[in-house]
Amino acid sequence: MQNMKAYIAGPLFNEGERWWVEELEKAVASIGFETFLPHRDNPPKTPETVQTIFENNRKGIEHADILIANLNGITTDDGTAWELGYAAALKKPSIGIFTDWRTRFGGDEVVNLMIGRSLENVVHSLDELVGVLTSWKKS
Repeated sequence: MQNMKAYIAGPLFNEGERWWVEELEKAVASIGFETFLPHRDNPPKTPETVQTIFENNRKGIEHADILIANLNGITTDDGTAWELGYAAALKKPSIGIFTDWRTRFGGDEVVNLMIGRSLENVVHSLDELVGVLTSWKKS
């Protein structure tokens, strides 16, 4: 049986963001998913490669069975929001991970309504993500 494919989305603008998305990728890969990680699976960003990167990312979403999105931050990263919207248009399931505990006590909504309704689930830790993905794979 072929491994399921996961597209890992999230901001990549500093070392901390790249480290966290790589931790997400490791957790997802550890339970048997093939992963697409935009900063790993694309050429370096230059004026000459931006169209190639866009097309590779779009195809990565199209070929994925599921999209995993890092939702951390004051607002969801705009590129991540686009990736979630495209996955929703393709009727691909998505899981968001939001680990900022400060927002858990002020209500149910941790992200914009349109993003929230594009997600199958929002988890709050790597362990919770692994549990949800393991159950999802079995169904």
